[in-house]
Amino acid sequence: MTTHGRKLLQYDASGLWDIPGGLSKSQFMSQADRAQAARDEVLVTDMQLFEGQTKLPPEKDPLDAGFLTLPERLLKDYQQDKNGSEVGQILRTANRLSQIVDRVVVLGIGGSYMGARALMESCCLPYFNELSRKERRQHPRMVFGGNNVDNDETQGLLRLLNAGPDSTVDTDWGVVVISKSGGTLETAAAFRQMVSALQQRHAGNAQRVAERIVPVTGTGKLSELADALGCTERYPVPDGVGGRFSVLSAVGLLPAALLGIDIIQLLEGACAMNEKFRQAPFGSNPVLDYAAVGQYMERHAGRMLRLLSVWASSLESVGLWYDQLFAESLGKHGRGATPLTVVNTRDLHSRAQQHQEGARDKLITNLVVEAWREPPLPVGECGHNQDGLDSLKHATLPELMSAAIRGTNESYAMDERPTATICLPRVDAYHVGQLLQMLMLATVVEGRMMGINPYGQPGVEGYKKIMRRELGL
Repeated sequence: MTTHGRKLLQYDASGLWDIPGGLSKSQFMSQADRAQAARDEVLVTDMQLFEGQTKLPPEKDPLDAGFLTLPERLLKDYQQDKNGSEVGQILRTANRLSQIVDRVVVLGIGGSYMGARALMESCCLPYFNELSRKERRQHPRMVFGGNNVDNDETQGLLRLLNAGPDSTVDTDWGVVVISKSGGTLETAAAFRQMVSALQQRHAGNAQRVAERIVPVTGTGKLSELADALGCTERYPVPDGVGGRFSVLSAVGLLPAALLGIDIIQLLEGACAMNEKFRQAPFGSNPVLDYAAVGQYMERHAGRMLRLLSVWASSLESVGLWYDQLFAESLGKHGRGATPLTVVNTRDLHSRAQQHQEGARDKLITNLVVEAWREPPLPVGECGHNQDGLDSLKHATLPELMSAAIRGTNESYAMDERPTATICLPRVDAYHVGQLLQMLMLATVVEGRMMGINPYGQPGVEGYKKIMRRELGL
């Protein structure tokens, strides 16, 4: 199926049909009413509560359903006012910062950086940071920090940033700091260190320092610090959009725009998935079908490990982003499966032995790419045949990958290890936008099917409180 000449991703659960440990087509279809009722709850009840049309019951607090309509809202505003809209402002900031620095440090933790990293690794050229500025089309390199309190890693980052003079674009750097509250200790400590490094680099020139810092935050400590520093450009984390659901807000869009990723295409892809989610019936709706299969296999087959088997290295960080999304949303009240991302064919030589012959506790979902970004590369010749590969000299890497996918799935099926598949037409902004929105929607739908609130992360808050107490804060 296509939308405006572009393909929609597909979800195929047929690898589960009638395999021992899987489910039948009739069992799958028996989940239609539950899945569609969960969709109705998300589209009607959640959105009414989010928009303040009905009273918020305690069991639904917090309710971060704003991510659902965010892509449409941002695009509509951009179409009405290209310069004054948030998207227009993001593009302008990205262009300005790209002209004065060659490296941007994105500071954030959890959902405040994982989405941006997923966008970079999926939508940019491989080894992006190693390319010349010309090959990067004048876009800055990007590194991530503020997601740990690792002493040696931070020292290494500061050493990297302080290399070279401060007078050339080729060695200058800036900061995008992302924190809704501004009170997350890991990010706040890293930001203080980056501000100090910028002040030293620019000899205390407050204007030059402020020009190189762009906060993405709400009201709170970070906003106040940005005022004190004189930062004139800043972006909001939207109300009603939790951190792990924020990738298609300024949290992900500003880093993406700095990298030259087409953020309009990202949002359009997400809108296409929203339309499919709202309109398509069960059985041809990737969101509902994916959520229903996951719930059935968890409840009826004891598949408590959700294995996302990624068949493109560029999508590994998308998988890691999804691990956080799923774990924080559905791991509550002694329930919820455990997500795990693997990358193949790499991890066929490490974890696959356990997946095939270990405990039968896994639901394996392949994430495959239909069309590669680059032309197919053949194995080729080297003038020697000690490796015995002359017979494959005309075979391409995509052909080897396809053979590995078929071989792995067939091997798993023979050993009663059923698999499902998400097929992504291409790895580009439009289709990655679809994928991210699909996984966010499916997570919320599955939470409603489980009868739990998929928003909020009360367990994570516990360590923060104790950590601050230990530090005397």
